[in-house]
Amino acid sequence: MQKLSWGLVGGGEGSQIGSAHRIAAGLDNTFTFAAGALDADPARGKAYAERLGISADRAYGDWREMLEKETARPDRVDLVTIATPNATHFEICRAFLNAGFHVLCEKPMTVTVAEAEELAGLARRTGQICAVNYGYSGYALVRQMRAMVARGDLGALRLVVAEFAHGFQADARDQDNPRVRWRFDPAQAGVSAVFADCGIHAQHLACYVNGQNIASLSADFASCVTGRVLEDDAMVNFRMTDGVVGRLWTSGVAIGRMHGLTLQVFGEQGGLRWAQEQPNQLYWTPLNSQTQVIERGAAGLSPEAQRASHVTIGHPEGMPLAFANIYKDLADVIRARQAGKAADPLAESYPTAEDGLHSIRIIHAAAQSAQARGAWVDLS
Repeated sequence: MQKLSWGLVGGGEGSQIGSAHRIAAGLDNTFTFAAGALDADPARGKAYAERLGISADRAYGDWREMLEKETARPDRVDLVTIATPNATHFEICRAFLNAGFHVLCEKPMTVTVAEAEELAGLARRTGQICAVNYGYSGYALVRQMRAMVARGDLGALRLVVAEFAHGFQADARDQDNPRVRWRFDPAQAGVSAVFADCGIHAQHLACYVNGQNIASLSADFASCVTGRVLEDDAMVNFRMTDGVVGRLWTSGVAIGRMHGLTLQVFGEQGGLRWAQEQPNQLYWTPLNSQTQVIERGAAGLSPEAQRASHVTIGHPEGMPLAFANIYKDLADVIRARQAGKAADPLAESYPTAEDGLHSIRIIHAAAQSAQARGAWVDLS
């Protein structure tokens, strides 16, 4: 099967996320890395792209040049990934969608609700894919959790507890570190820092696994490091559309916590517990029974989890392989559209612009609630 063609905007040398996207896009033999505008410095971006194997005529100085020249090519890229700072996502995504490209955008999709509404509406009108890289939803056992909830193994859901807490923004001496500083600058990050950066991953997993959106919330934001305008710790209580109670803690100052992304779901008939740092194990406790360990790659998993496993049981699968499942989903859907066929329903698991829009609404509602000392905000 011929590979699809892929382009990347951002994610240049030294980027935290660029290498993960490059590994993920190529993992399942689905995409060829064909074009890129990788750096805000044109010369540096072109040089790095060529070192990665991109031909000189498709190593672009900026995203506008990439858009213009890729649009004119008969072999234009099939998918463009946007991995630039938050405040640039909207303009770049809108331009590529309007030019007929499918897009995968890093989260958060935009910094304002109006921008998110426009991108979601644009995707609906044009029919172009506008996916959002909530990449942790690609883990096999996250998809196993989702399947177990959907088939009723837990019974009626009662409670979801999500966390994404780490300590890598706890050092006050990092105030001038550019990789840290921008995250707490409203001009670049928007109305929220750690909740928009990390918390919405936990929020998306809660919605993704439970099959429900958040209907209302109450938030407490704290800036624990002196001088920060935006929060570095947040607690959000919420209610979901079918009444499920939610608790979410996210932090950048929890020294000793590493990645810290966990999800627990509790229903009338049992509970599930998963941690991203031990992604091969899912803990399942049926009501009045002993806890069972579900292993990734084991026999008897759901089709969703089996499809998302790359290597045999006992070998750990990490974040780039979870991202790879998002790319696999997108490749299957793009190929189906090119062939005029319906896509495999299992491939329709990637996070969409509608998911991105819901998260942006939640970010702004949480910021509003925090400013009002935890007042409940209705998202309906």
